[in-house]
Amino acid sequence: MNHWLQLFVEQIKETTWLQWLAVALGVTEVLLARVNNIWLYPAGILGTAISIYLLMDVHLYAESVLNGYYVVMSVYGWIYWVKKRNEPPVKITYSTKNEWIISLAISIVGWVVFYYMIKNLPAKYFTPSNVPGWDALVSSTAWAGMWLLARRKMENWIFLNISNFFAVPLLFYKKLPMFGMLTIFLFIVAIWGYFEWRRKLKATSKGY
Repeated sequence: MNHWLQLFVEQIKETTWLQWLAVALGVTEVLLARVNNIWLYPAGILGTAISIYLLMDVHLYAESVLNGYYVVMSVYGWIYWVKKRNEPPVKITYSTKNEWIISLAISIVGWVVFYYMIKNLPAKYFTPSNVPGWDALVSSTAWAGMWLLARRKMENWIFLNISNFFAVPLLFYKKLPMFGMLTIFLFIVAIWGYFEWRRKLKATSKGY
């Protein structure tokens, strides 16, 4: 236990100011989202852009692509918010059998595609990754979770937390301890989100 604690302390000491900034912006985004504040978007975009740079630097290519998608969706969300469309929100529901199949397909096919892409990146431009399978798994399950989140499906929290679960040790292994701590925070938030959504779903079904 002492060894792991010492290793963690050493990693914290070696953490760059850019990683601290990206994590601070990530926490700020979550807190602003909690109070429904539009400033969550610029905070998220800047934090994610920094994250892409740091993830590329440690050769986590699939996670870099995933974060690129986050940036695109954040820009879209920001524009959508500014337009203030008065459309009724999509109701929270459980996934159908077909949606489960699609989610699993996104995870499995996504893993294969990401793994193949990472393994075949031209060495002339990219340093080979030593964790292609792991990197691909974290990203493919997150893609499935985001697809379900967009459809307001309860199971989005399950897929997102599978991604978070495997991302934590991966980030510590890549000497990104603050990203690892942020992911632990997001893991806890996702657990809270699952039970909060389940409470809302039960209240809706009872007509409250």
